[in-house]
Amino acid sequence: MNISGLIITYNEEKNIQDVLKCFDFCDEIIIVDSYSTDNTLKIAQMHPKVKIIQNRFEDFTQQRNLALDNAQNDWVLFLDGDERITPQLRKEIIDELGKADKKDAYYFYRKFFFAGKPIRFSGTQSDKNFRLFRKSKARYVAEKKVHETLHVNGTIGVLKNKLLHFSVSDYKTYKEKMIHYGTLKGKELAAKGKNFNLLTQYIKTGFRFFQAYILRLGILDGKEGYQLCYLQSLSVFETYESLKRERDNK
Repeated sequence: MNISGLIITYNEEKNIQDVLKCFDFCDEIIIVDSYSTDNTLKIAQMHPKVKIIQNRFEDFTQQRNLALDNAQNDWVLFLDGDERITPQLRKEIIDELGKADKKDAYYFYRKFFFAGKPIRFSGTQSDKNFRLFRKSKARYVAEKKVHETLHVNGTIGVLKNKLLHFSVSDYKTYKEKMIHYGTLKGKELAAKGKNFNLLTQYIKTGFRFFQAYILRLGILDGKEGYQLCYLQSLSVFETYESLKRERDNK
């Protein structure tokens, strides 16, 4: 099957073995690595289909587009290190690509896990991303530094089976991740000429928690739901802290 498996990495030694298995039906695997300091690359190099490209990290969009540029095939399957394909989803992907009337890009819905516990609500119930697409018909939008946006110039489909998303291994790691995302988002806003406003920071932070915990039923996910919703709102708070730093440094 003419399809390239793509992944961007940084210190993914705990995930890389399992995520590479998800690419078993791909005829090449491209890894764009941000100079990992753990055993990520040592493990990856044991896989015969892997090609490794190291590139200094500036933002997620740049890394993803670099992976696209190095893929030999038009069809690509792009996964994150914490995502896993089920046997049912694997079969659906293969079946879909075998159709004469296939789309140019496909959304995958994701099933979210917090420290091994499945999360049903907290805003995750509508979580979906493009993971399978033709690179000739799609490109990540350069202005988006985090929560990358794929612009598709073609037809779009949605796969039925969900991708497993083990995004939160523990509270501390996810907190660091959310702060990092917030920092990048703040830089993105600064690049767009946005100004810092303290009232906006607190209103948007509070609303994000209310939206996820109450409106999106995070309260039904128990302790994990509260922690998840809190960290989502923390990311919003850090976005404006980052924006403030960027504007102050100009």
